[in-house]
Amino acid sequence: QVQLVESGGGLVQAGGSLRLSCAASGRIFSINAMAWYRQAPGKQRELVAAITSGSSTNYAESVKGRFTISRDNAKNTVFLQMNSLKPEDTAVYYCNAQIRSVGGATYKNYWGQGTQITVVS
Repeated sequence: QVQLVESGGGLVQAGGSLRLSCAASGRIFSINAMAWYRQAPGKQRELVAAITSGSSTNYAESVKGRFTISRDNAKNTVFLQMNSLKPEDTAVYYCNAQIRSVGGATYKNYWGQGTQITVVS
């Protein structure tokens, strides 16, 4: 069974920084793209940042220049460094990964449990 476990959420003042981590575990054969999404109250889940297996990245316009996504392929882990946080960044942040399990024929989409980020002014 494959699972994603996130850590690093919390409460921070505007202008501060946080770093999220998401580790994939289980019978993993390979991981393709990994990403972070967020969902604010009353809003749809949106893509924040994504990174391919070759470390190409893309970001939502609202976080460009402030957030950095990276990954450690040896540890099956993806990170999100968040700087210059704003109150509008407040949301539940979800890790996402396309994972092919051992014995599996295709990549499947997996989600973490979510971690709350609250930015106060």
